[in-house]
This record gives sequence, structure tokens and C-alpha cells, in this order.
Amino acid sequence: MSKSLKIFGFHSLESILKSSPELVLKVFIQIGRDDKRVLSLLDDLALQKISILKVDKNKLDQLSNGETHQGVMSEIIMPTFPGEKILIESIKNSSKKPLILILDSIQDPRNLGACLRSANAAGVDFVIINKDGSAPINSLVYKASTGAINSLQIFLVTNIVRTIKAIQKEGLWVIGLDGNAKTTIYDVNLVDSIAIVMGSEGKGIRQLIKKTCDQLVIIPMSGNIESLNVSVATGIALFESMRQRKTS
Repeated sequence: MSKSLKIFGFHSLESILKSSPELVLKVFIQIGRDDKRVLSLLDDLALQKISILKVDKNKLDQLSNGETHQGVMSEIIMPTFPGEKILIESIKNSSKKPLILILDSIQDPRNLGACLRSANAAGVDFVIINKDGSAPINSLVYKASTGAINSLQIFLVTNIVRTIKAIQKEGLWVIGLDGNAKTTIYDVNLVDSIAIVMGSEGKGIRQLIKKTCDQLVIIPMSGNIESLNVSVATGIALFESMRQRKTS
């Protein structure tokens, strides 16, 4: 039986209704919410024949464990994320030079969600996440991604080093972000088929993964901070690739 997941707020629900409405099992709406946005949502749910339950605010607060829900909560079927084999097939079948984001052991679900949000905005083709050691894709990840999960091709793998070696065989150049690198992100080619590797909060990319990358780069900074938040650094790297691709 498929697992279910609770997601909170309008953005996540509206996104999944556009991309995969069949995953929505039921929607909880706060009693008394009858503003324009809720009425529009109710119309969409009725068209999709999705079950609607009216509940009071206290019940929603309880169901959301105190997270901000905007008066809307949904129960959805947990999407399945394929592994390395399907990833390699997808790369082989890609009609363009793919941009891949590899997330190594991102611990904070909000950071993971924010990285996925940037990936969607920057036109990333595939996202690779390690199964063990990363935050699970849960309600907080969904919320932080503002629904981007539903528009991304996400792959969960057991061994990132092995996966990197497999995509290198398909002609991808793998670039890791590292605070001790000598070359800046602005001095490398991000136009061709590439994968960008981002490491965990505080620790960065694991040592064996660093050694497997084709190149390590740094985001140059002014000021007195030592490093950027991983989701901020991810956005900078991905949008630099987007900029180069648009001007090439």
C-alpha cells in the first residue's frame, strides 16, 4: 500500500493539483475560510472530485504540529522516486545537455526544500539525493519547495560516488562546491552537460565524493562570514549555470 503524506498551505496543494491531481487523497479546509482563494480552490477540488473536509482551526493546528497551514492541509500519496538505473536511462534519452543537481546529505528539510525550489527555478533537469544520510522528503520539504517537488525529476540513490562515476561515463562533467577550492564558480564552463554537487550543512561534500568530482570550485565572498547557507549557495551556482547557458 502506498504511503501518504500531509502537506500544508496553498502553494504545495495548488502545484500538485496542476501536475499530479491523482495523488491528492483529501483536503482539509478551515471552517470559516470563504475568501476568494479558498473558493477558487474549492472549485478546483470539486472538478477533480477530491474529498473535502471542513475542520476547525484547532484541529488543523494539531494535524500540522504547529506548522503554518494557512487554513489548508492536504493528504497526498507519497510519490515514488526512481533510482540510479532510471537516472542513467533518462540521461541517455535526454535531447539536450543536461544540468544535474546532486545533493549530498542535506540534513535540514527546509534547506532541502529550498534547494529543490532553486533547482526548479533554474531549469535543472535531474536532481540526485542520497537515500541514507539526507533529510527525508516530508511535509517540511514540500512546504519549503513551494511545490517544486512535483515539477522535478528526483532520483534517490544508495551510493553517490557510484552514481557520479556512472554519469561521468555518460559524458557529464561533475563540479563540486568546496570552500577550499582555488577556482571560482564564475571561471568554469557551466554550459555543457554538467552535474553540480552540493554538500551538507557545515561539513560540505564528503571527502570521497570530492575526490570523485572532476573539478572543485568556490563561490567567492566578501565580508567576514566563512560560508553560505547550502540553499543560498545552491541557488547561486545553478543560476550562474542558467546565466551562462542563456548567453552562450
